[in-house]
Amino acid sequence: MVINKFAKNVLVVSHERAYVGENGRYVQEDLMKTETKNLYYVKQKEGYEPEIGKLVTMMDYTRHTTLEAIKGLSTAQLDVHLDDQSNSIGMLLFHIASIEKAFQIMTFEGRDLTDEEWDGLSVGIVLGEDAKREIKGKDLGFYEQMLSSTREKTLDFFRNSPDSWLEEVTPFGWDDPANNHFKWFHVFEDELNHRGQIRMIVKRVKR
Repeated sequence: MVINKFAKNVLVVSHERAYVGENGRYVQEDLMKTETKNLYYVKQKEGYEPEIGKLVTMMDYTRHTTLEAIKGLSTAQLDVHLDDQSNSIGMLLFHIASIEKAFQIMTFEGRDLTDEEWDGLSVGIVLGEDAKREIKGKDLGFYEQMLSSTREKTLDFFRNSPDSWLEEVTPFGWDDPANNHFKWFHVFEDELNHRGQIRMIVKRVKR
């Protein structure tokens, strides 16, 4: 099977055990795990309604690439700021989890955040000067656990939800209407955006 340049780039950045052989042909090593290969399919997923399962497969791939990008980073590397206007990798990971927690409240419970909930999440969402003071000194395991526990709550809800839930429309942002499908697309789209920033920072800190 001949692969195009885009597919080749996906293989390179995801660090899978595969390579492009002679004449541009894809060669797969025997050691590649089945669950890793399945990352490259947007399809129905066991345990979920069909459309929700497809959403989960895209979220799974996104999270896989985020975790690959941060693998092996030290606390010092997680806390690096490239300049006084930049976020650290740790701050971006905290933000990813905080955004997901906020959307859990807004879509699972169908309401806005309370003042108390906003106070608890705003540091990670806004990423201002208070975040620079508070989000540091934490090791990689802290962020991995935060991302994992937050995602498990999301998946628990998804497992028990019908596809029709995706089409429910509520206000989004400044009262623009949006359905839940778009809102959860936005959650992993936001993660992909920050994953790109993380990769750029990793290249700098590992020089």
